Amino acid sequence: MTFASIMVAVDLAPQARERVRLAGHLADDFRARLIGVAAERAAYAVPPVGPTPASSYALTASNESVLDDLRQAHAAFEEASAGRSRVEWRSNIDLPLPFLMAQAAAADLVVVGRRAETGPALFSVDPGDLVMHLGRPVLIVPPGIDHLDGRRVAVGWKDSREARRAVRDALPFLRRASHTVVVAVDDGRGAADTRNIVGFLQAHDIAVTALHRDARGAEPSETLIDAASEQAADLIVTGAYGHSRLREWALGGVTRHLLAASPICCLMSH
Repeated sequence: MTFASIMVAVDLAPQARERVRLAGHLADDFRARLIGVAAERAAYAVPPVGPTPASSYALTASNESVLDDLRQAHAAFEEASAGRSRVEWRSNIDLPLPFLMAQAAAADLVVVGRRAETGPALFSVDPGDLVMHLGRPVLIVPPGIDHLDGRRVAVGWKDSREARRAVRDALPFLRRASHTVVVAVDDGRGAADTRNIVGFLQAHDIAVTALHRDARGAEPSETLIDAASEQAADLIVTGAYGHSRLREWALGGVTRHLLAASPICCLMSH
């Protein structure tokens, strides 16, 4: 199992070039093709009832603006991915999330950035929405990171369907890693048993140890990030939205906090 095709979402934010460079390095490491994807839909105002003389002009002008944005995104992708032969570009005047979801059938891994609070909203893709609906592992890249070595990996473990799938999806990374640590965090309800997942990874010839941590009143996500940092991990692997997403956003949850604040790249599956 490997990543034969890596897709990266491109927008007009400054960190998009960093994200493309990171995805390009991963494509080199896995000998994969690199696919850049961008989409934007014009923000049309609600038109009056019936035709107006200016409506066709407004539509054309809006589409030209979108096409100009897509050309800029393509140029940024070409610049950041320069020197690679197995490169593709896909873009369209469309809503970003549905377009990326449709294209993701061609990818083993999809690389996105953390959703910015400021910037070109028309390009934005919410990684939480993406990981819920994509059916592919999603790598979320924090700002300021343009390379992922992935030699030391932390697995945030809870014995759930989402976590088991994330570990399976991350096997190409885990097989390359010099060391993997499985982190089970006790959030007051007991830490998950790590014996089966450690045995599973050992059966795949992956060097792995287990680490149990007590959150001690802190957010479990913060405890996971602290443990990953102490192990010098530059990748966290975890399942996404083990509870309902509505419950996570209402009460807080590991996925929500990792998406918003993790300084370490996160590979998530749902």
